[in-house]
Amino acid sequence: MFSELSFCVLTANWSAKGGIKAQKEIGNGFITFSLEELEIALRKVGHRFPKTRAKYIYQNRWIIGNLKKIISLNNREAREFLVKNIKGIGWKESSHFLRNVGKCDIAILDKHILKILRDYKLIEEIPKFWNKKRYLTIENIFKIVSKEFDICPGKFDLYVWYYLKGVVEK
Repeated sequence: MFSELSFCVLTANWSAKGGIKAQKEIGNGFITFSLEELEIALRKVGHRFPKTRAKYIYQNRWIIGNLKKIISLNNREAREFLVKNIKGIGWKESSHFLRNVGKCDIAILDKHILKILRDYKLIEEIPKFWNKKRYLTIENIFKIVSKEFDICPGKFDLYVWYYLKGVVEK
């Protein structure tokens, strides 16, 4: 689970493809590497911000023994905890992590999802920054649409992603 959390830290302002490559090449190194080794490994896989993200992952190791407990919380509590306490995790990344570990009633509001919501006039503009209220408001719009398709937001966002990109990396 810590590898998945690290993946979500890495993909912010990078790519899922890069995050997958990092997961494969670094493996247990997310837990075992020194800060310097982690930074070198991130440079090797071509991360845009190897120093900062290595530091975040290294500093986030305290959570390893608590991840199952956090995942067992309700979605609101789990996301708020992650956003407040995990370096490099905001609203989108916390949603990404929780969706990837099995929580389906969560939407990952990335630029592609936001663009389609704007194009269908469900939102006026794509936010330049997130706060809790803005994220949850737009997520609620996405949940209403996903309900119309009788599918949970976590799966629906994968379908929309596939529709837009032609591939789902993870």
